[in-house]
Amino acid sequence: AGLRSYDRTMPEEINRVIIDHLSDYLFVPSSDAKKIVISEGIKKEKIWVTGNTIVDAVCYARGLNTNRVSSEERSILLTLHRQENVDDKKRLKKILKGVGQVSEKHKLSVIFPIHPRTMKKIEMFNITIPKSVNIVKPSGFLDFILLELSANLILTDSGGLQEEACALRIPCVTLRDSTERPETVDVGANLVAGIESDAIVRCADRMLSGKKNWRNPFGNGRSAIKILDILKKG
Repeated sequence: AGLRSYDRTMPEEINRVIIDHLSDYLFVPSSDAKKIVISEGIKKEKIWVTGNTIVDAVCYARGLNTNRVSSEERSILLTLHRQENVDDKKRLKKILKGVGQVSEKHKLSVIFPIHPRTMKKIEMFNITIPKSVNIVKPSGFLDFILLELSANLILTDSGGLQEEACALRIPCVTLRDSTERPETVDVGANLVAGIESDAIVRCADRMLSGKKNWRNPFGNGRSAIKILDILKKG
């Protein structure tokens, strides 16, 4: 609960607001998210700061993948699926241009588990993929966590991936104009680049050169247990 990008063109943003105002229990990932729902008139008695259950899942998956992670710094992980990016030819071309420039500048190959919708649009628009971008099939959660752990940098328009990268201490650049996970930016785990190629390169430079010692703002991996305890008490 309490996630807000303030971009009403995103269908999920409307859903977030409606669901929060209909709910009797709001489990927010951070104190900042709590402030947001309180500012919208939701009673404090309905709100609990529990952290985010994605951290629980990431901690579990990381443990399973410990012996499979390559120690070599070798790649950029790219994901693109949002309607505003992949359905717009100009935006999609700009993003891929920026990704190619980052890859070339830092001599890192790009792993791109491609969403079927994105593949369809690339083919429809007849867009040329940069040579350094390696398209692979979408993977399951555990295998995808391995891709994250093996990456130097994550470039994404996913909301959940911003949280995962933050929890795993993998630098992230968000290929959107806004984020509903501002905590990741506040702690230094993420930058919101937009879709202009020069901005993508500039943000990637900063994240690749920075330290990875940020604090995870989304809890310690016990969010589900906290939520269950609250529900049991009624």
